[in-house]
Amino acid sequence: MKILLAHNFYRSSAPSGEDAVYRNERSLLEAHFEVVRFEKFNDDLDDSTAAKKIGLALSGAWSKATYDELGRLIRKTRPDVAHFHNTFPQITPSAWAACQENGVPVVQTLHNYRYICPGALLQREGEPCEDCLRGSLVNALRHRCYRDSLTATAAQGWMIARNRWNGSFRARVDRYIALTGFAAERLSMGGLPRERIVIKPNFLPDAPEAGTGEGGYAIYTGRLSQEKGVRTLLKAWSKISADIPLKLAGDGPLRNELEAYVKEKRIKAEFLGYCDRERIIELVGNAALQIVPSEWYEGFPMVILEAYACGTPVLASRIGSLDEVVEEGVTGHKFTPGNVDSLAETVDKLLANPEGLRALRPRVRQRFLSEYTAEANLRRITDLYRGLTMRASAA
Repeated sequence: MKILLAHNFYRSSAPSGEDAVYRNERSLLEAHFEVVRFEKFNDDLDDSTAAKKIGLALSGAWSKATYDELGRLIRKTRPDVAHFHNTFPQITPSAWAACQENGVPVVQTLHNYRYICPGALLQREGEPCEDCLRGSLVNALRHRCYRDSLTATAAQGWMIARNRWNGSFRARVDRYIALTGFAAERLSMGGLPRERIVIKPNFLPDAPEAGTGEGGYAIYTGRLSQEKGVRTLLKAWSKISADIPLKLAGDGPLRNELEAYVKEKRIKAEFLGYCDRERIIELVGNAALQIVPSEWYEGFPMVILEAYACGTPVLASRIGSLDEVVEEGVTGHKFTPGNVDSLAETVDKLLANPEGLRALRPRVRQRFLSEYTAEANLRRITDLYRGLTMRASAA
Protein backbone atom coordinates (compact mmCIF):
# COMPACT_ATOMS: atom_id res chain seq x y z
CA MET A 1 0.00 0.00 0.00
CA LYS A 2 1.28 3.47 -0.90
CA ILE A 3 0.38 6.34 1.43
CA LEU A 4 0.48 10.04 0.56
CA LEU A 5 1.26 11.74 3.89
CA ALA A 6 0.75 15.51 4.11
CA HIS A 7 1.52 18.07 6.81
CA ASN A 8 2.11 21.80 7.15
CA PHE A 9 4.84 22.32 9.77
CA TYR A 10 4.57 25.26 12.16
CA ARG A 11 7.45 27.68 12.54
CA SER A 12 10.53 26.24 14.24
CA SER A 13 10.46 29.23 16.60
CA ALA A 14 7.14 27.95 17.98
CA PRO A 15 7.49 24.17 18.43
CA SER A 16 4.20 22.34 18.06
CA GLY A 17 2.93 19.10 19.54
CA GLU A 18 1.19 18.50 16.21
CA ASP A 19 4.55 18.46 14.45
CA ALA A 20 5.83 15.88 16.95
CA VAL A 21 2.75 13.67 16.53
CA TYR A 22 3.09 13.88 12.75
CA ARG A 23 6.76 12.90 12.85
CA ASN A 24 5.93 9.94 15.09
CA GLU A 25 3.25 8.71 12.70
CA ARG A 26 5.38 9.35 9.63
CA SER A 27 8.23 7.26 11.04
CA LEU A 28 5.84 4.46 11.93
CA LEU A 29 4.22 4.40 8.50
CA GLU A 30 7.52 4.62 6.63
CA ALA A 31 8.66 1.49 8.48
CA HIS A 32 5.69 -0.50 7.13
CA PHE A 33 4.45 1.15 3.92
CA GLU A 34 5.69 3.08 0.94
CA VAL A 35 5.14 6.73 1.88
CA VAL A 36 5.03 9.77 -0.40
CA ARG A 37 5.58 12.99 1.54
CA PHE A 38 3.82 16.27 0.79
CA GLU A 39 5.11 18.78 3.34
CA LYS A 40 5.08 22.53 3.71
CA PHE A 41 7.05 24.62 6.20
CA ASN A 42 5.93 27.90 7.70
CA ASP A 43 9.57 28.92 8.08
CA ASP A 44 9.46 29.44 4.30
CA LEU A 45 6.64 31.98 4.46
CA ASP A 46 7.30 35.66 3.82
CA ASP A 47 5.04 37.74 6.07
CA SER A 48 7.36 40.72 6.32
CA THR A 49 4.69 43.28 5.42
CA ALA A 50 1.05 43.82 6.33
CA ALA A 51 0.01 43.21 2.71
CA LYS A 52 1.82 39.88 2.61
CA LYS A 53 0.27 38.83 5.91
CA ILE A 54 -3.21 39.59 4.56
CA GLY A 55 -2.47 37.70 1.35
CA LEU A 56 -1.29 34.64 3.25
CA ALA A 57 -4.31 34.75 5.53
CA LEU A 58 -6.80 34.94 2.67
CA SER A 59 -5.08 32.17 0.68
CA GLY A 60 -5.52 29.86 3.68
CA ALA A 61 -9.09 29.15 2.59
CA TRP A 62 -8.19 27.58 -0.77
CA SER A 63 -4.82 27.36 -2.53
CA LYS A 64 -4.79 26.93 -6.30
CA ALA A 65 -1.01 26.45 -6.14
CA THR A 66 -1.38 23.52 -3.75
CA TYR A 67 -4.21 22.04 -5.80
CA ASP A 68 -2.05 22.06 -8.93
CA GLU A 69 1.15 20.86 -7.21
CA LEU A 70 -0.52 18.02 -5.35
CA GLY A 71 -2.46 16.93 -8.44
CA ARG A 72 0.81 16.54 -10.34
CA LEU A 73 2.34 14.56 -7.46
CA ILE A 74 -0.66 12.22 -7.27
CA ARG A 75 -0.60 11.51 -11.01
CA LYS A 76 3.12 10.80 -10.81
CA THR A 77 3.15 8.57 -7.70
CA ARG A 78 -0.37 7.02 -7.70
CA PRO A 79 -0.94 6.66 -3.93
CA ASP A 80 -3.68 4.39 -2.61
CA VAL A 81 -4.78 6.78 0.14
CA ALA A 82 -3.91 10.31 1.28
CA HIS A 83 -3.59 11.17 4.96
CA PHE A 84 -3.47 14.83 6.02
CA HIS A 85 -2.47 16.30 9.35
CA ASN A 86 -2.20 20.11 9.63
CA THR A 87 -3.32 21.87 6.44
CA PHE A 88 -2.95 25.46 7.72
CA PRO A 89 -2.05 27.79 6.14
CA GLN A 90 -0.36 26.54 2.95
CA ILE A 91 -1.95 23.20 2.09
CA THR A 92 -5.63 24.17 2.60
CA PRO A 93 -8.74 22.10 1.80
CA SER A 94 -7.95 22.49 -1.90
CA ALA A 95 -5.61 19.52 -1.39
CA TRP A 96 -8.62 17.30 -0.63
CA ALA A 97 -10.13 18.30 -3.96
CA ALA A 98 -6.91 17.35 -5.79
CA CYS A 99 -7.08 13.90 -4.18
CA GLN A 100 -10.78 13.40 -4.79
CA GLU A 101 -10.55 14.38 -8.44
CA ASN A 102 -7.73 11.87 -8.91
CA GLY A 103 -9.57 9.01 -7.19
CA VAL A 104 -7.55 8.97 -3.95
CA PRO A 105 -9.45 8.51 -0.65
CA VAL A 106 -8.78 11.24 1.93
CA VAL A 107 -8.10 10.87 5.66
CA GLN A 108 -7.81 14.03 7.78
CA THR A 109 -6.50 13.93 11.35
CA LEU A 110 -8.05 16.68 13.49
CA HIS A 111 -5.46 17.80 16.03
CA ASN A 112 -7.52 20.86 16.95
CA TYR A 113 -10.83 22.55 16.12
CA ARG A 114 -9.63 24.78 13.27
CA TYR A 115 -12.39 23.70 10.85
CA ILE A 116 -15.15 24.79 13.24
CA CYS A 117 -13.51 27.53 15.36
CA PRO A 118 -11.57 30.52 13.98
CA GLY A 119 -9.34 30.41 17.08
CA ALA A 120 -8.83 26.64 16.53
CA LEU A 121 -9.01 25.76 20.24
CA LEU A 122 -12.62 26.36 21.40
CA GLN A 123 -11.07 28.69 23.94
CA ARG A 124 -11.27 32.35 24.86
CA GLU A 125 -9.29 34.07 27.59
CA GLY A 126 -8.03 30.76 28.89
CA GLU A 127 -11.46 29.15 29.25
CA PRO A 128 -13.65 26.92 27.03
CA CYS A 129 -15.77 28.76 24.48
CA GLU A 130 -18.45 27.25 22.23
CA ASP A 131 -20.07 30.47 21.00
CA CYS A 132 -19.38 29.71 17.33
CA LEU A 133 -20.76 26.17 17.67
CA ARG A 134 -24.02 27.38 19.13
CA GLY A 135 -24.22 30.59 17.11
CA SER A 136 -22.58 32.52 14.30
CA LEU A 137 -18.89 32.89 13.39
CA VAL A 138 -19.52 36.59 13.95
CA ASN A 139 -18.88 35.81 17.63
CA ALA A 140 -15.23 35.16 16.78
CA LEU A 141 -14.96 38.49 14.99
CA ARG A 142 -16.45 40.26 17.99
CA HIS A 143 -13.82 38.78 20.30
CA ARG A 144 -10.93 38.75 17.78
CA CYS A 145 -10.31 35.13 18.66
CA TYR A 146 -7.32 34.46 16.39
CA ARG A 147 -4.17 36.29 17.52
CA ASP A 148 -6.35 39.08 18.93
CA SER A 149 -6.63 40.44 15.39
CA LEU A 150 -9.81 41.33 13.52
CA THR A 151 -8.14 40.76 10.14
CA ALA A 152 -6.59 37.41 11.08
CA THR A 153 -9.83 36.22 12.69
CA ALA A 154 -11.81 37.27 9.61
CA ALA A 155 -9.45 35.25 7.41
CA GLN A 156 -9.93 32.15 9.57
CA GLY A 157 -13.68 32.68 9.57
CA TRP A 158 -13.60 32.99 5.78
CA MET A 159 -11.73 29.66 5.53
CA ILE A 160 -14.47 27.94 7.52
CA ALA A 161 -17.34 29.68 5.76
CA ARG A 162 -16.03 29.12 2.24
CA ASN A 163 -15.43 25.42 2.78
CA ARG A 164 -18.86 25.02 4.34
CA TRP A 165 -20.46 26.68 1.34
CA ASN A 166 -18.58 24.67 -1.27
CA GLY A 167 -19.16 21.39 0.57
CA SER A 168 -15.50 20.57 1.23
CA PHE A 169 -15.99 19.50 4.83
CA ARG A 170 -18.88 17.17 4.01
CA ALA A 171 -17.98 15.86 0.57
CA ARG A 172 -14.20 15.88 0.12
CA VAL A 173 -12.98 13.97 3.21
CA ASP A 174 -13.69 10.25 3.43
CA ARG A 175 -12.67 9.88 7.09
CA TYR A 176 -11.82 12.37 9.79
CA ILE A 177 -9.76 11.17 12.74
CA ALA A 178 -10.64 12.69 16.11
CA LEU A 179 -8.44 11.98 19.12
CA THR A 180 -11.33 11.37 21.54
CA GLY A 181 -15.07 10.87 21.58
CA PHE A 182 -15.49 14.29 23.21
CA ALA A 183 -13.64 15.94 20.32
CA ALA A 184 -15.73 14.00 17.80
CA GLU A 185 -18.96 15.29 19.32
CA ARG A 186 -17.78 18.91 19.35
CA LEU A 187 -16.57 18.63 15.75
CA SER A 188 -19.96 17.24 14.77
CA MET A 189 -21.70 20.11 16.57
CA GLY A 190 -19.58 22.46 14.46
CA GLY A 191 -20.80 20.94 11.21
CA LEU A 192 -18.46 18.08 10.35
CA PRO A 193 -20.30 14.86 9.40
CA ARG A 194 -20.33 12.61 12.48
CA GLU A 195 -20.67 9.46 10.38
CA ARG A 196 -17.27 10.16 8.84
CA ILE A 197 -15.43 10.76 12.11
CA VAL A 198 -13.51 7.86 13.64
CA ILE A 199 -11.62 7.96 16.93
CA LYS A 200 -7.90 7.19 17.07
CA PRO A 201 -5.83 8.48 19.98
CA ASN A 202 -2.23 9.62 19.90
CA PHE A 203 0.51 7.13 20.69
CA LEU A 204 4.10 6.98 21.89
CA PRO A 205 6.65 5.70 19.37
CA ASP A 206 8.54 3.78 22.06
CA ALA A 207 7.71 2.29 25.44
CA PRO A 208 10.00 3.42 28.26
CA GLU A 209 10.46 1.21 31.29
CA ALA A 210 7.84 1.61 33.99
CA GLY A 211 8.90 3.96 36.79
CA THR A 212 8.95 3.23 40.50
CA GLY A 213 6.95 6.20 41.75
CA GLU A 214 9.28 6.34 44.76
CA GLY A 215 10.62 9.87 44.22
CA GLY A 216 8.50 11.39 46.97
CA TYR A 217 7.00 14.21 44.85
CA ALA A 218 4.15 15.07 42.52
CA ILE A 219 4.79 16.52 39.07
CA TYR A 220 3.31 18.88 36.52
CA THR A 221 4.75 18.82 32.99
CA GLY A 222 3.71 21.32 30.36
CA ARG A 223 3.38 24.96 29.44
CA LEU A 224 3.09 27.51 32.23
CA SER A 225 0.10 29.40 30.87
CA GLN A 226 -3.37 30.40 32.03
CA GLU A 227 -5.40 27.72 30.26
CA LYS A 228 -3.22 24.96 31.72
CA GLY A 229 -4.55 25.67 35.22
CA VAL A 230 -1.16 26.17 36.86
CA ARG A 231 -2.41 29.10 38.95
CA THR A 232 -5.11 26.83 40.37
CA LEU A 233 -2.51 24.11 40.97
CA LEU A 234 -0.20 26.32 43.01
CA LYS A 235 -3.04 27.86 45.00
CA ALA A 236 -4.16 24.33 45.85
CA TRP A 237 -0.60 23.37 46.81
CA SER A 238 -0.56 26.20 49.32
CA LYS A 239 -3.54 24.55 51.04
CA ILE A 240 -2.73 20.84 51.01
CA SER A 241 -1.96 19.08 54.27
CA ALA A 242 0.41 16.54 52.74
CA ASP A 243 4.10 17.33 53.11
CA ILE A 244 5.13 16.57 49.54
CA PRO A 245 6.93 18.78 47.03
CA LEU A 246 5.57 19.67 43.62
CA LYS A 247 7.94 19.77 40.64
CA LEU A 248 6.98 21.78 37.57
CA ALA A 249 8.77 20.86 34.33
CA GLY A 250 8.15 23.38 31.58
CA ASP A 251 8.22 27.04 30.75
CA GLY A 252 5.81 29.72 29.63
CA PRO A 253 4.50 33.26 30.04
CA LEU A 254 3.40 32.80 33.67
CA ARG A 255 6.71 31.49 35.00
CA ASN A 256 7.93 34.71 36.66
CA GLU A 257 4.51 35.34 38.22
CA LEU A 258 4.27 31.79 39.51
CA GLU A 259 7.79 31.76 40.93
CA ALA A 260 7.05 34.99 42.81
CA TYR A 261 3.81 33.48 44.17
CA VAL A 262 5.62 30.35 45.36
CA LYS A 263 8.25 32.45 47.10
CA GLU A 264 5.68 34.73 48.72
CA LYS A 265 3.50 31.88 49.98
CA ARG A 266 6.46 29.61 50.81
CA ILE A 267 4.98 26.81 48.78
CA LYS A 268 6.93 23.60 48.50
CA ALA A 269 7.34 23.74 44.72
CA GLU A 270 10.32 23.65 42.36
CA PHE A 271 10.49 25.05 38.84
CA LEU A 272 12.67 22.91 36.57
CA GLY A 273 12.22 24.82 33.33
CA TYR A 274 12.40 23.10 29.97
CA CYS A 275 13.41 19.42 30.17
CA ASP A 276 14.17 17.07 27.27
CA ARG A 277 12.08 13.95 26.81
CA GLU A 278 14.58 11.64 28.51
CA ARG A 279 14.51 13.82 31.61
CA ILE A 280 10.71 14.10 31.52
CA ILE A 281 10.32 10.32 31.43
CA GLU A 282 12.68 10.01 34.40
CA LEU A 283 10.82 12.67 36.38
CA VAL A 284 7.37 11.31 35.60
CA GLY A 285 8.39 7.72 36.30
CA ASN A 286 9.68 8.60 39.76
CA ALA A 287 6.67 10.78 40.66
CA ALA A 288 3.93 9.47 42.92
CA LEU A 289 1.36 11.37 40.87
CA GLN A 290 1.16 13.49 37.72
CA ILE A 291 -1.26 16.42 37.80
CA VAL A 292 -2.97 17.80 34.67
CA PRO A 293 -5.06 20.76 35.93
CA SER A 294 -6.09 22.18 32.53
CA GLU A 295 -9.07 24.52 32.33
CA TRP A 296 -9.65 24.26 28.56
CA TYR A 297 -10.43 21.53 26.04
CA GLU A 298 -7.17 19.64 25.64
CA GLY A 299 -6.80 17.39 22.61
CA PHE A 300 -5.01 14.25 23.74
CA PRO A 301 -2.06 15.47 25.81
CA MET A 302 1.18 13.60 25.24
CA VAL A 303 1.99 14.20 28.92
CA ILE A 304 -0.77 11.73 29.82
CA LEU A 305 0.65 9.11 27.47
CA GLU A 306 4.07 9.59 29.05
CA ALA A 307 2.56 9.14 32.51
CA TYR A 308 0.70 6.01 31.42
CA ALA A 309 3.85 4.59 29.85
CA CYS A 310 5.66 5.10 33.15
CA GLY A 311 2.80 3.62 35.14
CA THR A 312 2.24 6.92 36.96
CA PRO A 313 -1.37 7.70 37.98
CA VAL A 314 -2.83 10.97 36.69
CA LEU A 315 -4.92 13.51 38.58
CA ALA A 316 -6.76 15.56 35.96
CA SER A 317 -9.45 18.17 35.62
CA ARG A 318 -12.88 16.72 34.91
CA ILE A 319 -13.20 18.61 31.62
CA GLY A 320 -13.46 17.78 27.94
CA SER A 321 -11.26 14.98 26.65
CA LEU A 322 -9.42 14.71 29.96
CA ASP A 323 -12.59 13.41 31.59
CA GLU A 324 -12.65 10.68 28.94
CA VAL A 325 -8.96 9.77 28.82
CA VAL A 326 -8.46 9.46 32.60
CA GLU A 327 -10.57 6.65 34.03
CA GLU A 328 -11.50 7.24 37.67
CA GLY A 329 -9.93 4.68 39.95
CA VAL A 330 -8.22 2.84 37.08
CA THR A 331 -5.68 5.19 35.50
CA GLY A 332 -6.07 8.04 37.96
CA HIS A 333 -8.53 10.42 39.55
CA LYS A 334 -10.28 13.69 38.72
CA PHE A 335 -11.30 16.98 40.30
CA THR A 336 -13.50 19.97 39.43
CA PRO A 337 -11.63 22.19 36.93
CA GLY A 338 -10.52 25.57 38.25
CA ASN A 339 -11.62 24.67 41.79
CA VAL A 340 -8.77 25.15 44.26
CA ASP A 341 -10.53 23.36 47.12
CA SER A 342 -11.52 20.37 44.98
CA LEU A 343 -7.93 19.96 43.79
CA ALA A 344 -6.41 20.38 47.27
CA GLU A 345 -8.87 17.96 48.87
CA THR A 346 -8.33 15.33 46.16
CA VAL A 347 -4.54 15.58 46.45
CA ASP A 348 -4.71 15.16 50.22
CA LYS A 349 -7.03 12.18 49.91
CA LEU A 350 -4.77 10.43 47.39
CA LEU A 351 -1.51 11.11 49.20
CA ALA A 352 -3.01 9.91 52.48
CA ASN A 353 -3.29 6.49 50.82
CA PRO A 354 0.10 5.84 49.15
CA GLU A 355 -0.64 2.13 48.93
CA GLY A 356 -3.70 2.91 46.84
CA LEU A 357 -1.67 5.03 44.43
CA ARG A 358 0.97 2.33 44.11
CA ALA A 359 -1.75 -0.24 43.43
CA LEU A 360 -2.86 1.77 40.40
CA ARG A 361 0.55 1.68 38.73
CA PRO A 362 0.25 -1.78 37.07
CA ARG A 363 -3.20 -0.87 35.73
CA VAL A 364 -1.94 2.44 34.36
CA ARG A 365 0.98 0.72 32.63
CA GLN A 366 -1.30 -1.96 31.21
CA ARG A 367 -3.63 0.68 29.75
CA PHE A 368 -0.66 2.15 27.88
CA LEU A 369 0.50 -1.25 26.59
CA SER A 370 -2.96 -2.19 25.34
CA GLU A 371 -4.07 1.15 23.86
CA TYR A 372 -1.29 3.64 23.17
CA THR A 373 1.75 1.84 21.75
CA ALA A 374 3.05 2.15 18.19
CA GLU A 375 1.77 -1.35 17.50
CA ALA A 376 -1.76 -0.46 18.62
CA ASN A 377 -1.70 2.67 16.47
CA LEU A 378 -0.44 0.74 13.43
CA ARG A 379 -3.33 -1.74 13.74
CA ARG A 380 -5.89 1.04 13.89
CA ILE A 381 -4.50 3.07 11.00
CA THR A 382 -3.96 0.00 8.79
CA ASP A 383 -7.58 -1.10 9.28
CA LEU A 384 -8.75 2.40 8.37
CA TYR A 385 -6.63 2.59 5.21
CA ARG A 386 -7.65 -0.89 4.03
CA GLY A 387 -11.32 -0.14 4.54
CA LEU A 388 -11.07 3.00 2.41
CA THR A 389 -9.02 1.42 -0.36
CA MET A 390 -11.44 -1.53 -0.55
CA ARG A 391 -14.35 0.89 -0.89
CA ALA A 392 -12.49 2.86 -3.56
CA SER A 393 -11.65 -0.24 -5.59
CA ALA A 394 -15.24 -1.47 -5.37
CA ALA A 395 -16.69 1.86 -6.51
